[in-house]
Amino acid sequence: MSKNSIFLFLFLFVFSATLYAQKTEKVCGEYKYFAPENVSEEQAKQTALKRAIQEALAEKFGTTVMQQNATAVKNENGKSEVLFLSQGGSEVKGEWIETLKEPVYHTVYEQGMLVVSVSVCGKARAIVSAGIDFSAKILCNGVEAKFESDNFKHGDDIYLLFRSPVEGYLAVYLIDASQTAFCLLPYPDDAEGKVKIKAGKDYIFFSEKHADRAEMSIVTEYMMTCEKSSEQNFLYVIFSPNEFTKANDSDIHEESSYVLPRELSYEDFQKWLTKNRGRDKDMKVDMKPLTIKK
Repeated sequence: MSKNSIFLFLFLFVFSATLYAQKTEKVCGEYKYFAPENVSEEQAKQTALKRAIQEALAEKFGTTVMQQNATAVKNENGKSEVLFLSQGGSEVKGEWIETLKEPVYHTVYEQGMLVVSVSVCGKARAIVSAGIDFSAKILCNGVEAKFESDNFKHGDDIYLLFRSPVEGYLAVYLIDASQTAFCLLPYPDDAEGKVKIKAGKDYIFFSEKHADRAEMSIVTEYMMTCEKSSEQNFLYVIFSPNEFTKANDSDIHEESSYVLPRELSYEDFQKWLTKNRGRDKDMKVDMKPLTIKK
């Protein structure tokens, strides 16, 4: 085989693999959620939406059923006892890439109970690999795992505890109630525009005290705020072993006495995220809903 033939073969192989990685399909789902008394309407809508997406993915791509069994022998006071342990679960074999249009909600009360129905359509793709099992914990007013929470009060400090089993790159965006995407990480003064992550290291972000010495000067500490009595925000934790740069955001707070995150519209953020996920099959996104109250 000539060098030209080998080059053509490799090119076609890489090109076809890229097309396969980018292949997405339209999926739609519906769900009816009966909310407990202590769940707000906004929280109920997010739960209904999450389950509608999960059911849509499961119907389109199927699920993997996992079962793990173990047997142990316990000896006590000369007597033996056989213990049988079993743990099971299921996982959908697809991932949601992009929501095509606004989900449609229908809210009613049935016998005093809040019932939220939702329908949603989006683009999704099959999961062809196990993916990266990183850990991302949102912390409220503390930097230890015990402070993990998705409920904040106006003025509470927020931190991110992150750990990945592999090296890679990390970005974090907050979507507020006005549908604005704020880039929390990389930090506003980070000229590199990307955050390199080492494998197996625990990171505490948004805390100057816990940053590496070389990064202390660029660390920004954040606190959660809200204008209404209660608001729903979303934190996107985006990680990939492959290098990527943050979205093309802007600093529109030049006259402010505080260092504020760079921002862009939610629509532009979604376009950036969809493009990156289409190109990078290893990119993983963990979206966490946060509730802020006065």
